[in-house]
Amino acid sequence: MPLPPRRGKPLKLQVHRQILWVGSAAAPLRNVSWVEVFRLKPAWGKAGVYFLLLVIFAFLVSARLDSTDGGSGPAPGILTLFTLVVVCAVLLWSRKPVLVVELNSGSRVILTLPTMDELRAIAGQIVYAIDHPEYEFSAVLEQYNTTNNFGSVVNMNGGRGNTGIRL
Repeated sequence: MPLPPRRGKPLKLQVHRQILWVGSAAAPLRNVSWVEVFRLKPAWGKAGVYFLLLVIFAFLVSARLDSTDGGSGPAPGILTLFTLVVVCAVLLWSRKPVLVVELNSGSRVILTLPTMDELRAIAGQIVYAIDHPEYEFSAVLEQYNTTNNFGSVVNMNGGRGNTGIRL
């Protein structure tokens, strides 16, 4: 069995003897029911929170500047522009390419990498391995997404009795 992934280290994905290994997690290939590559939707909620916080901050700063310099100056316009730039950056950077491998039990493995082409190649290899039992491959995934619960690349959810990882 492969060692579990550690933060800051690459994660090994492999198909060996009809078993899909993602780090130390294993799933039989015969249980794979769905493989797809797509971009996640933007994080509108996160962008909205940033927008509200920055608008409040801009209002407080402009009120403070108005009371000290008599209301003249470009501060409100600059702060509004800064707010819009930050919100747009959050929306653009939250669209991550993902590879989703769903199992018959309803559990999902979600992998992220910087490019869609790399994920499509891995998805193609997984699908090819399902139809060809003798096919084996391995790939090393750079850790790109650091916001989920299982290491930094894999997020498993769904399934029966899945309680996550308890340390």
